[in-house]
Amino acid sequence: MSILDCSEVQKSINDCINVAHSLFNRNKVSGSSANLSFRYQDYVVITSSGSSFGTLDVDAFSVVSLDGNLLAGRKASKEAPLHLSFYKKDPNIGAVLHTHSFYSTIWSCLNHSDSKDIIPKYTPYLEMKLGKVGLIPFAPPGSKELFALAEEHINDANGFLLANHGPIVPGKNIYDAFYILEELEESCKIAWYFRQEKDIARIK
Repeated sequence: MSILDCSEVQKSINDCINVAHSLFNRNKVSGSSANLSFRYQDYVVITSSGSSFGTLDVDAFSVVSLDGNLLAGRKASKEAPLHLSFYKKDPNIGAVLHTHSFYSTIWSCLNHSDSKDIIPKYTPYLEMKLGKVGLIPFAPPGSKELFALAEEHINDANGFLLANHGPIVPGKNIYDAFYILEELEESCKIAWYFRQEKDIARIK
């Protein structure tokens, strides 16, 4: 029997589908510009290459080892190594979610004085849910350079913005990662608005 046929895995896949559809239906993601995964024992179940959160179904998942070898399903997302960096870092991480959320992506394009803690603490909730958010320097999406940078910086913070790319966050499970991602997006939105107000005040 394939890992994908396990009842526990099937339940987690259904949770992933619910999260994906929620993000897509609220215009938080578009096209095939997002991926998610969860850990099951010593395996990682991840969305397949080219899959869209809008049409995600039970057939759009792959199983890879912690070393990145494909074990079942379709070709895995090209950004699987980013997810694996989190699972190798902490065995308590149960899911990882990566999107190109609007305000998080804007914030990832700016210069930050402290690359290990880039989100202003205007509200306490992101710190409570996740902790520090760091910045991983830019490299082309899906590239070996990006994966190497992720490995290099993975211990700098709890979650990350990929420079000029978007957020990637871990969670105890996919719903936890989803709530953290939502809080990160709101925190970046607040930070962006405050930045705009400060820029307007300087002009005046």
